[in-house]
Amino acid sequence: MRIDLLTLFPDMCEAVMGESIIGRARKKGALEVHCHQIRDYTYDKHNRVDDAPYGGGMGMLLLAEPIAACFEGVCAQLGKRPRLIYMSPQGSVLTQEKIKELAQYENIAILCGHYEGIDERIIDAFVDEQISIGDYVLTGGELPALVLADALSRMAPGVLSDDVCFEEESHFSGLLEYPHYTRPQVFQGESVPEVLLGGNHGEIERWRRRRALEITRRCRPDMLLKASLTPRDLDLLEEWMDGGE
Repeated sequence: MRIDLLTLFPDMCEAVMGESIIGRARKKGALEVHCHQIRDYTYDKHNRVDDAPYGGGMGMLLLAEPIAACFEGVCAQLGKRPRLIYMSPQGSVLTQEKIKELAQYENIAILCGHYEGIDERIIDAFVDEQISIGDYVLTGGELPALVLADALSRMAPGVLSDDVCFEEESHFSGLLEYPHYTRPQVFQGESVPEVLLGGNHGEIERWRRRRALEITRRCRPDMLLKASLTPRDLDLLEEWMDGGE
């Protein structure tokens, strides 16, 4: 997978995408991330990227020309057109299902807006899809773009050591994740659940599934309504609601 970020702050994006799991995956060649400075594609000597909107109003808009030139530069590097996503409050809210869908693309480009947004003609001519990470306001599109890029990167083959690393995590399976414990066995008077110490992997799997169902029902019942539950899951839920172990 290759991800191209079109941004006014490539150093900020590079700092995040160059660390930890994603950084190591890039170094070993399991993932490509390229951060492109939109300002490098301006047409005037001052490298201006914004201007006041027609019709008046507060704030400034990113100009169409440098964004278009930056995206065309990415296309030229790739030798083909990547899917272009614009991070915008007008977009559909990002979910794990959307991440799974986008992870099927070999090339994704993400446009980071700034100020009051971008010229609408860029959206009409170039953007394939708009995505939001939630109903709140940020100072720019870099943080939402990095959220999307991180979530996509984890799905790329070779980034995580084992598919189970993400398949058992919250949201991937439609449920929240079960609790985790590590050493010491007793912390501030609280012990690790006995089932995790016995070595019976069937019982451990059953306990984890039941706890995932329990936590999802308690914290995010809306997710439980949409999850694909098996008859065994329904039995585990009923068992928990009846107060059984």
